[in-house]
Amino acid sequence: MSVRTIGIIGGGQLARMMHAASIPLGLRIALLAEGPDVSAAQVVADVTVGDYTDPATVYAFAERCDVLTFDHEHVPPAILRGLIERGKGVHPGPDALLHAQDKVVMRERLSGLGVPCPAFAVVDGPRDLIAFGERTGWPVIAKTSRGGYDGKGVWKLDGPHNAGEPFAAPRPGVRILAEEFIDFSRELSVLVARRPSGEERVYPVTETVQTDGICTHTFTPAPGLSDEQEAEFERLALRIAAELDVTGILAVELMQRSDGTVVVNELAMRPHNTGHWSIDGAQTSQFENHLRAVADLPLGPTGTRQPHAAMVNVLGGANDDLLAAAAQVLAADPGARVQLYGKSVVPGRKVGHVTVVGDDASEVRRRAQAAADHLMGGQQ
Repeated sequence: MSVRTIGIIGGGQLARMMHAASIPLGLRIALLAEGPDVSAAQVVADVTVGDYTDPATVYAFAERCDVLTFDHEHVPPAILRGLIERGKGVHPGPDALLHAQDKVVMRERLSGLGVPCPAFAVVDGPRDLIAFGERTGWPVIAKTSRGGYDGKGVWKLDGPHNAGEPFAAPRPGVRILAEEFIDFSRELSVLVARRPSGEERVYPVTETVQTDGICTHTFTPAPGLSDEQEAEFERLALRIAAELDVTGILAVELMQRSDGTVVVNELAMRPHNTGHWSIDGAQTSQFENHLRAVADLPLGPTGTRQPHAAMVNVLGGANDDLLAAAAQVLAADPGARVQLYGKSVVPGRKVGHVTVVGDDASEVRRRAQAAADHLMGGQQ
């Protein structure tokens, strides 16, 4: 059956950019949004406002959709299985998505596959966490198994004295995962697009910069990688996508040590912040390829349009009038590509991003940073 309507659960900026990618493909988007004015609800015509954790709401929404996909990974697995029982396509499926929803499940599965990961253990209380730290050495990273993002639900613990912090506010069904601290030199990301048939494409390896747990910059292709390293990391991401049977975009976030080796940090099964550069820098954006995969259409090429792409996130700052600031940016640098998410400006909140592409890596970085700084109010 050909897909005409894709239902997206979640109304954030990822859904907003998926909607833009759907237009030339002739696909119709239906949106289940958290509120009437969230980012994607401002641009999608067919919007249902409702609770994605309520089965009746999700099932009623799904009736007018051919397949469903996600702006986030928080829909309960039982609801996803209920959709499949009702004959609805869900991409990625609940068995795959669980590895992005639950960090313990992800760590156990990847380790079982021989994928390089930090040493880890599930800890039931401060005593277990201290014992883990004594075995692996301090500092230790502690994470909630579910629900954390952009630095939330993650603790860097320097010693036994603060081992109680992750357990201060327990939540039902959420475990605490302890991991060894990886003294990485940088972070990398590899995006894979994969269809139900198994057709797959991989994007160039991207270097990512995190500030206070939030992705603030990406540089593509990642500088300083040998051809052998790039091929190795791409093969790793493709293998994970196949082993987990992912449909859509899979983002594999890596931590690279100074000796060049990597461990897997996180997985995301949806378009990802580290792939926003692809809208303006790749032959096919991650958003278009995600929709192509979900609709089981042939995937598009993932090579770069220009030798270098720099993306800088725009976080809420001193500038409340983003539209006026964007006009000034475009006048000063017509080649800078500005994406605004329609969000109110809150300090530290992702409200947009800027991408610059070109043949000089240093120059595209400088221009992207200058444009983002102006949008954030850092330049007057």
